[in-house]
Amino acid sequence: GGGAFSGKDPSKVDRSAAYAARHIAKNLVAAKLAKECLVQVSYAIGVAEPMSIFVNTFGTGEKYSDAELSTMIHKIVPMTPKAIIDRLKLRNPIYLATSSYGHFGRKYQKNTKIQIIVGEEKGKAKFIEKTVDLFTWEQLDLVPLFKEYVKK
Repeated sequence: GGGAFSGKDPSKVDRSAAYAARHIAKNLVAAKLAKECLVQVSYAIGVAEPMSIFVNTFGTGEKYSDAELSTMIHKIVPMTPKAIIDRLKLRNPIYLATSSYGHFGRKYQKNTKIQIIVGEEKGKAKFIEKTVDLFTWEQLDLVPLFKEYVKK
């Protein structure tokens, strides 16, 4: 609870669903389904599927209503916490980079090398290097999926 991201692992929907909502909104705009978009997701404790997905395009969705876009998201974008974690790769050790300079508005960074502390040896931190994707919620990978859906 509390709404902040700090100290929350990706299983907490405060964090993971906020990233997913950002990801969806960016992709709706990039797919030219709206010029501006807000996506809100609500969950109930103990229920994996969201209770609602609310879309507000502020009147900028030219062909599809906000309700139609919400229905599309429900149908084609898995929104359980596990699906979000898997899609956005939130189990990777990305949170130091994520917490520096803000969570949103950063560039998607594929195959970024980071160092992870894995222990201590002779009083010094021991590191390993790992390659991860950072800011996965900023990528535009859902655009083809959205465009294909609206063709039907």
